[in-house]
Amino acid sequence: MIKRRHKVLLVGDGAVGSSFAYSLLQTTPEVDEVVIVDLNKDKSYGDALDLQDITPLESPTTIRSGEYSDASDADVAVITAGVPRKPGETRLDLVNKNVKILKTIVQPIVDSGFHGIFVVSSNPVDILTTLTQKLSGFPKERVIGTGTSLDSARLNVLLAEKLDVPVSEIDAHIMGEHGDTSFAAFDEATVNGEPLKTATDLTADDYAALEEAVKKRGGEIIAHKGATFYGVAKCLAYIVKAILENRNVTLPISAPLNGEYGVKDLYLGVPAVINTSGIVKVLEHDLSAEESKKMINSAAKMKEVLDGVEL
Repeated sequence: MIKRRHKVLLVGDGAVGSSFAYSLLQTTPEVDEVVIVDLNKDKSYGDALDLQDITPLESPTTIRSGEYSDASDADVAVITAGVPRKPGETRLDLVNKNVKILKTIVQPIVDSGFHGIFVVSSNPVDILTTLTQKLSGFPKERVIGTGTSLDSARLNVLLAEKLDVPVSEIDAHIMGEHGDTSFAAFDEATVNGEPLKTATDLTADDYAALEEAVKKRGGEIIAHKGATFYGVAKCLAYIVKAILENRNVTLPISAPLNGEYGVKDLYLGVPAVINTSGIVKVLEHDLSAEESKKMINSAAKMKEVLDGVEL
């Protein structure tokens, strides 16, 4: 039996992109080839050489700097390229800048004959994932954003610290936008398999503080070290691993909503099942009335921004 080759194209070789490649090589031996595309070709070439050095201790993966045309036979195209938000800049300012960049990325990948799955982590990720699907014309299930996977990881860490339990015992999701209008789905959260709200004596103030701490976590990291990248890079690697290994895992990602949670024609952070086909199913939790209001509000804010974007 001939082993099927797996190839990943990475667009954007900044801190997130290079950390993603490093994590992927350590956790996914099924990857036979990683091609790095970046405007700074010296950087992508050097990173490819540096990453090659770990392959004798991991798996015999081919790693090289390349071009968009290399997407033609790739299984997954990961997009981490973009510019960060500057002080005084509005969300729409950032969107319009990154939409211009996105256009220069998505079209040449599609033109290469790519027929795999797009995975987007550039910010604002829900907006850019929605626009990647529109620009590419790909089926919605074959375009995925990292969504609230990072936010959810942060919530799990903070809950574990608060309750003094191993983080593996916590299962809690942040939903909605990866940003200011996100919210914690505490009613659906569990600790050691038991509903969080009945298994603990956390108060409403505790929940509000935890939700706020999740939103501030990225800023706190940036204040100390200038950027955040390990968490989202690991989330990216986990998503790509699930695709390549056909794992049917559930993650809170930017997924296309077509009526679920009362939202249509928009990608938002919700739990969804991922496998080699992309997004197999969006899981619709029975949210409380307050949580449902927060989801609708998050969608409305995203749509407001999208309506101002010119493709």
